[in-house]
Amino acid sequence: MLDGFKDFAGERASYQQQIEEKDSLIYKLQQQIEMLNRKIWGKSSERYIKEDPAQRRLDFEGLDLLPEEKELADNAKQEIEGHKTVRVQVKEKARPVRKPIPENLPREESHIYPVNVDLENSAELEPEVTELLEREPARWYVRRIIRHKYVLKAQLPGSENRIVTAPMPAIPIAKSYAGASVLADLIIDKYVNHLPFYRQIQMFKQQGISIAPATINDWFGGVSDLMRPAYYRLKELVLASDYIQSDETTVPIINNEKHKTIKGYLWIVRAVMPGLVFFHYDQGSRAQKVALQLFKDYQGVIQSDGYAVYDMYENKKGVLPIGCWAHARRKFEEALKEDKDRASYALEQIGLLYEVERRADREDLSYEERSELRTRLSYPIMVAFEKWLVAQYPKVLPKGRIGKAIQYTYGIYHKLTRYHLDGRWRMDNNLAENAIRPIALGRKNWLFCGNDGAAENAAIIYSMMGCCKAADVNFRDWMMFFLNNVHDYDNDYSKDLAELLPHNYKAQQGNAV
Repeated sequence: MLDGFKDFAGERASYQQQIEEKDSLIYKLQQQIEMLNRKIWGKSSERYIKEDPAQRRLDFEGLDLLPEEKELADNAKQEIEGHKTVRVQVKEKARPVRKPIPENLPREESHIYPVNVDLENSAELEPEVTELLEREPARWYVRRIIRHKYVLKAQLPGSENRIVTAPMPAIPIAKSYAGASVLADLIIDKYVNHLPFYRQIQMFKQQGISIAPATINDWFGGVSDLMRPAYYRLKELVLASDYIQSDETTVPIINNEKHKTIKGYLWIVRAVMPGLVFFHYDQGSRAQKVALQLFKDYQGVIQSDGYAVYDMYENKKGVLPIGCWAHARRKFEEALKEDKDRASYALEQIGLLYEVERRADREDLSYEERSELRTRLSYPIMVAFEKWLVAQYPKVLPKGRIGKAIQYTYGIYHKLTRYHLDGRWRMDNNLAENAIRPIALGRKNWLFCGNDGAAENAAIIYSMMGCCKAADVNFRDWMMFFLNNVHDYDNDYSKDLAELLPHNYKAQQGNAV
């Protein structure tokens, strides 16, 4: 009888454990579903706006501020809110306004006269003009390079006649019939317009041009090889600056041994002040060893998210890590449905910090003035917010979304608050994230890289296109300039390859004007 009771009790305990495990799994799955629904159907903007503008402050227990700290925080908040810009939403018209056709386009006139009109006995009035935008398909043509030859007659008796031929101009890829314009369009359509090579090949066939996929891949590899030396020079320039932002993004790579795609990583490093950016690929790894090798000689500020790899630079002499408030804000955004009061309060405080930056932008403050404004207004808010984080963490579930948001933010709070020390430093590394977006769009179209070599080549191309975007340079104009001038640097080592980079190309064009 007692044995049967023990068996029943043990079975009941086993069932209870299974129920608890399933409840935990259900809770996690519900969180994932809510997060996916928010990402798919929610607002794309992460900028938080209170539902109730009249509600100014949520008073949680344990906000243990010193009287002078509370006074500074309240005064800072009052001044920040007093300088907020009021955005008036303009109601859109029922019908969109048609933009005029650009004046710089050539005009071709087509005259139409009325029939059965005696022109001799009629006076012509101002004609009615209607403009239609027309487009011709891409024009393919063959550029024939004809090198003339001459025979120089012998000047001395008994000497032979000498043949002189005009020199062959340098072409982008040796022994290839691809001109600079074809190569430029091919690269830009894939890495800027996100058109895979196979789609471009299909479009070429529709235009009567047949090019084998293997030939296209050879051209892609050839352009990457041409850019590689300039890419290494670009990395030197970026890592020589004293303020960089770093982030990582995934890129699918085909693993021939496993016969499937695997997740690889591209590292992005952006020099904020000169506006230069490069992508780094190291066998698709995101490990600490990659960061050690990439930043081994770097001296300055590194801004990143909360990825633990960057923690090792806390103790490296000459390197100062700073954090990204956008990532912290995102954590509280995800916690809104779970704990609206706490998440709303946190988002309000972060919003105040961003409002200080918007004010500095509006007033066009210098870096020194921006730093002073942050010290006066942002720092008191951050002091109060830190104590709120400490007070709230024991009251929330550590594995809940609000618990994870508080833990994440407080864990890197020393990095998050350092930006106020220098007016050049930004609150977040959104500039680096913005440079990643073309890759996120591209991998939805070209799907994967064929191997590690193709991923390395893609990193080179994306680096150059990213620099074009940062410098506001036309992609095609720069590509044509680069392909037509890169061979001038083949044997003349006194020239600096940095002259070929987009930002210097823009400066040269400005000087030419």
